[in-house]
Amino acid sequence: MNENPSNNSGDLVAIPVTLRSGNGFSLTLPTLIPKQSYRPAQSNIPDDKRVRNLLAKAAAERVRGTGVVPPLTLQELREHSEAVVRTTGLDARYVDYTAILLSNAAWRDTVARIPYERRLLLLPKCLRVEDKCPAPFDEFGLLCKECGLCSIQDLTVEAERLGYAVLVAEGSAIVRQMIETGKIDAVVGVSCINVLEKCFPHLEAAAVPGLAIPLLQDDCVNTTVDLDWVWDVIHLTSDDKTYRLDLDALKQEVQTWFRPEALAGILGAPADETSRIARDWLSKAGKRWRPYLATCAYMALQSDRHDEPPQPTPDLRKLAVAIECFHKASLIHDDIEDGDDERYGERALHAEIGMPAALNVGDSLLGEGYRLIGELAVEPRVKVDLLRTAAAGHLTLSRGQGLELIWARRPAPLTSVQVLDIFRQKTAPAFEVALRLGASLGGADEATHEVLRKYSESIGIAYQIRDDLEDYAGTGDSGDLEDLRPSLLLAIAHKRAEEGAERDLIASLFRREARYSQVADEVRRILRERAVLSKADDLLEAYKEDAIRSLRFLSNATLKGLLRRVVGKIFGERLIEGYCSEFQARNAAARAPGAASGIVSG
Repeated sequence: MNENPSNNSGDLVAIPVTLRSGNGFSLTLPTLIPKQSYRPAQSNIPDDKRVRNLLAKAAAERVRGTGVVPPLTLQELREHSEAVVRTTGLDARYVDYTAILLSNAAWRDTVARIPYERRLLLLPKCLRVEDKCPAPFDEFGLLCKECGLCSIQDLTVEAERLGYAVLVAEGSAIVRQMIETGKIDAVVGVSCINVLEKCFPHLEAAAVPGLAIPLLQDDCVNTTVDLDWVWDVIHLTSDDKTYRLDLDALKQEVQTWFRPEALAGILGAPADETSRIARDWLSKAGKRWRPYLATCAYMALQSDRHDEPPQPTPDLRKLAVAIECFHKASLIHDDIEDGDDERYGERALHAEIGMPAALNVGDSLLGEGYRLIGELAVEPRVKVDLLRTAAAGHLTLSRGQGLELIWARRPAPLTSVQVLDIFRQKTAPAFEVALRLGASLGGADEATHEVLRKYSESIGIAYQIRDDLEDYAGTGDSGDLEDLRPSLLLAIAHKRAEEGAERDLIASLFRREARYSQVADEVRRILRERAVLSKADDLLEAYKEDAIRSLRFLSNATLKGLLRRVVGKIFGERLIEGYCSEFQARNAAARAPGAASGIVSG
C-alpha cells in the first residue's frame, strides 16, 4: 500500500484521492476542509451552545403555544422574546437574540413550503479568509472562487445545487433590492445582529418570510456562527419530516431497551449461566450508537409513510438488540485479542470470568443476534437481506481486525493511509451494518443503501480518529497509545518527525521496543511541535464533512435530514470561522465593545 500523494508540506492532499491496498480494498481520502476554531460569543448572545439550543427550543414552543402569525412587528417580537427569556430564567440581555429565534420559529413552516429556487441565501463576507481570499467583488458582493480556504464555498455550492440564489454581501440594501425584483419569496440570511436589525423592517413591510442565523460576534474579525443551524435552514423543506422526531428523546428510549427487564421481554428469560452472563454484559454501560443509528434510519423512512409520527415496533426493538449483541460480542473478542483487561472502567469480561468462558459468551451473543433477526416478522426477502448485510459486516470487520493482528506479529511503522484503512475495515462496518439493517427494516431501496455505505465509511473512520484524539487527551477508554496499537497520531508523527532521534523514537513505539509511558513527555513534545494533533483534527473534520456530503444523493428528504443531524449528535457541535475587517472600524465607532445592539429595543 502506498502513502497518499503529498502537497508541499508532505501531508495528505486537500483533494479526494482513491487508493487501493494490496488486499484489493480501496480507501478514499476526503477533501480537507477549512480549519474552524472557537471564539467566545459577544455579551448579548449566550456563549454556551446548550443555552442557545435551549432558547431556540423555548422560542419554538412559544410560537406553537401562542399561535402567533407572522410577520410580527418589532413590538410583538419584544413582548414574546421577553416572555421566553423570563420563562427560561436567563439574563434579559439575551432578548434581542431571542427575538431572532422567535421570528425564525414563526416563519419556519412557511419557508419550508417555498421551493429552493425561490429563496435567497445571503452570506456575510466576514466568513472569508481576507488576507488569502482570491475572490473579486462586483456590485452585488463577493464572487467566490471556491478556493477551499473558508466555508463560504461549501455553503454556496450546496445552496446553488439546491436552486438558491446566493449572494455573499453585507447590508440591508442588498436585501431590499432582491425583494423588489419580485423573484425572491424567502430570504435565508447569516449576519450579525446589527445587520439583521436593519434588514428586519424591509422583510416585515414586504411580508417576505425570512430565517436568520446570527453571527456570534459582530466585530467582523474571526466571526463564528452555529454552522449546524445554517445547514439546517439551507436544507429546510416540507418534505423533511425529521422535525417530528425528537432525536434526544429517541436516544434515551433506545437506552431503555437495554435495561434488564426490557431485555427479558425481548430475549426471554436466561436459559443458563452463560445466557445470564451474556445478558448482564449486554446491559452494561455503552453509548448504544449502533442500535440508535438503526432506529433513526427506520424511523426516518417510516415518517414518510405515515401521517402521524411513527412509533418503535417490537421488530425494531429486536433488531436494535441484535445489533448491540453483535457489538458487545466484538468487544469481548477484541479485549481478548488486544490483551485489554479493562472495559467501561471495570474489569474486562475475560479478566473476570476467564478467557474460555468469555469467548463462549461472545459466541453466544453472536448467536442471539442472528436468532433475533431470524425471528423478525418480516417478508422472507427482507429477512435474507438483513442476514446477508449482518454477515458481510462481520467478514469486513474480521478482515480489519486481522490487518491489525497480523501487523502485531511483526510490528513496524505504518503510514497514515494504512492506519485509516484499518479504521475503515475495523470500525466502519459496525456503523454500516446498523444503518443498513434499520434501513432494510424500513423498506429502503438499493440507491439508499449505496449512500449509506459511503456515509458509514466516513462516519466510522471519523469515529476512530476521534477515539485516537480522546485517547491522547486521556478522555477516552481505548488506551491505544499505551498498548501500542495502530495509531493515526503515531503514523502522522512518524512522517513529520525529524530524521534521527525523533523518527527513531516513534519507530521504536511502532515496533513495540519502547513503552509509551516511558517516553510520553518526549512523544507529546513531538506531537505538539509537529502539529500532529491539528492534522488529525483536520482529518476528523474532513471525514465528518465527507459523510454529510455523501447524503446529497439521498432522495428521501427525511432520512437525509436525520442523518445530517446524527453527525452532530455523535461528534458534537462545531463553529464556522472567517476573517473580515471591513466593518470593524465602523462597529467600534458605533458602540462600545460588548454593548447590546437593540434589534427590538427602539
